Amino acid sequence: MGSNLTINKDIEKYINKNSLELNPIQKEIISYNEKLGLIKRMQISVSQCHFLHLIIKLSKVKKILEIGTFTGLSSLSMSLALPKDGKLIALDKDKKTTEVAENFFKKAKQENKIKTIIKPALDSLKDLIKNKNKFDLVFIDADKKNYKNYYNQSLHLINTNGLIIIDNVLWYGNVVNKKSNDKNTLSIREFNSYINKDKRTENLIMPIGDGFAICRKL
Repeated sequence: MGSNLTINKDIEKYINKNSLELNPIQKEIISYNEKLGLIKRMQISVSQCHFLHLIIKLSKVKKILEIGTFTGLSSLSMSLALPKDGKLIALDKDKKTTEVAENFFKKAKQENKIKTIIKPALDSLKDLIKNKNKFDLVFIDADKKNYKNYYNQSLHLINTNGLIIIDNVLWYGNVVNKKSNDKNTLSIREFNSYINKDKRTENLIMPIGDGFAICRKL
């Protein structure tokens, strides 16, 4: 049985060099985040940007919901892959980082595709469900303790055969480290077990970036 290659920094650089070229504003966001210290790890990896781009193109996605925006790298990566009439709603409670993201969206001329909502995501999700919104893809990359809540709410919003993609499900490898029992690690372990048993979707975990869980609604 084959096994996954361990990706070191040299291999990652090679992959990025020989993959889809990033948009200049995507590069600018990455450069901006590099100056933020440890918090920069909240952004998705370049390989995840490429993966989301390709999934959106292949699946002909037109409407996206994002839970957790940070400074906008994932939002912009997905928006750039949408058709001209595509729409993305980005949820985040942090006004400061959302304003940073909005400036990047304008620079990339994507502000007409992206709508930001600044308030706790669970409140926004309730409003979206009440208004009977539907999406082709939901991307979750927010506080880990609420992953299960975000996932369950998203199932009310996602179209049949639509995708729910969740980031950080390998949590820097801590999910298999028996000595790691902090709140985030425990939450992610519980979440991974939960979606694996959920009969409403079929799912898999892919070792891209810090781990993507990809769930298709049945």
